[in-house]
Amino acid sequence: MLVVETVPKIRREHFARGKGVKTIAREMGLARNTVRKILRSGDTAPEYERREQPHPKLGPFIERLEGLLEANASGARKDRLTLMRITDLLSREGYGGGYDAVRCYAGRWSVQRRGVSSPVEAFVPLSFAPGDAYQFDWSHEQVEIGGTPLTVKVAHVRLCHSCRFYIRAYPRETQEMVFDAHARAFQAFGSVTRRGIYDNMKTAVEAVFTGKKPAAFCWL
Repeated sequence: MLVVETVPKIRREHFARGKGVKTIAREMGLARNTVRKILRSGDTAPEYERREQPHPKLGPFIERLEGLLEANASGARKDRLTLMRITDLLSREGYGGGYDAVRCYAGRWSVQRRGVSSPVEAFVPLSFAPGDAYQFDWSHEQVEIGGTPLTVKVAHVRLCHSCRFYIRAYPRETQEMVFDAHARAFQAFGSVTRRGIYDNMKTAVEAVFTGKKPAAFCWL
């Protein structure tokens, strides 16, 4: 593997000191073709281009992640999982990475699925200061209680800076349950953030106006 100093040294030995390709290759322990390529190209430093993004932690879970993304894309909107929820599911199955890796892969997967060859790079910064914000969302889980299969609603509260999360299951998805989940989460965290982020949930929306006016959220 070539290091940064190798290319200028090869050019210096050849053009300044008059050494031939065979001599330079022998003295530096390189293949002759490598030396010839450097001298003919005119490059002054080696260039490295990553052809494939490595996924050291996400790799074993890519197939599972793509399955969840495909189910999201083809399923009903009300049944779709947030990327935060998908990350939690993967974590329960042994994934040891973070949310950002899942988000980046999901973005590339979405672009490839749409068949866009040259997407315009655009992103929303996801950098939060300590105590700045939390995210809240619901998920539907299948459980068995006393031998009876049931569907429960699970509240997810996640701190945006530390990614610390709190989850609690409820029999229904109502505003009273929203209040209870927030109170218990803040008690577990030991503090309250300055703002909350919601995905336009019906249990958190007080009213929706017509036209282009935004929804009025029930901030706690």
